Amino acid sequence: MITIGQLAGYAGVTIKTVRHYHQRGLLAEPPRDASGYRRYTAQNAIDLLKIRTLAEAGVPLARIKRVLTAEPDEFAAAIAEIDHDLQRRAEELVRTRQRIAQLRGGDRLFVSADVADFLDRLHLLGVSRRTVDMERDLWILIQSVSPRQAAVWIADKRDAMDDPEFRAIYLDYDAAFDWPPDDSRLPDVADRTQRWLAKQQHLAKQHSGSEEPARSSPDPIVAELASTAAASSPAWDRVTEIGRHRSGDGATS
Repeated sequence: MITIGQLAGYAGVTIKTVRHYHQRGLLAEPPRDASGYRRYTAQNAIDLLKIRTLAEAGVPLARIKRVLTAEPDEFAAAIAEIDHDLQRRAEELVRTRQRIAQLRGGDRLFVSADVADFLDRLHLLGVSRRTVDMERDLWILIQSVSPRQAAVWIADKRDAMDDPEFRAIYLDYDAAFDWPPDDSRLPDVADRTQRWLAKQQHLAKQHSGSEEPARSSPDPIVAELASTAAASSPAWDRVTEIGRHRSGDGATS
């Protein structure tokens, strides 16, 4: 007769594990002797070793009791079923690892390849992490609501980024985020932005009669989401205000 500590030691498990198996009804719990201790037999040790072996093989605890009491044919069928479940779980783990690997890829997990390439380009241009993250979050939203519109807009944005003038404006706009709203540089940023936009509108009119397919007009809902989701700053708000004023005055015509 042995104690619970000796039983656990022989089987290579903890006393807590033995008690857990008692609670699950997997291992018979012997009565206490006159001194108040439970005494285990060799059969208890054999049963515990079987339980440990099945558990380490991946057999769920809920199925171990059935497997231990099964006839040979039923035992083989039960093991085959458990093996099938383990294979399914292994495949799920592989898929999970693939998703984890994608997470290491950063932005490419959340946006299309075109948008991810655009964000990479912003990094290379020296755009701040803050603005890149703003762009990413905005594209996540737009692509979810209207993938077709997002594809049009990202094509336009990538074309614009090929223009050195636009790149310079974009970088200045990024830097202006932390400027005070009365910064003397803001009117220049606003004026250059308005001139660039006016030039694009003029070029669009020139090409309106060509065979080049026209860009689809922005979906109102998508446009509203884009305008409300984009983060701003007092300086950016001031640039927008100046731009509206200049446009109203016809200063960019």
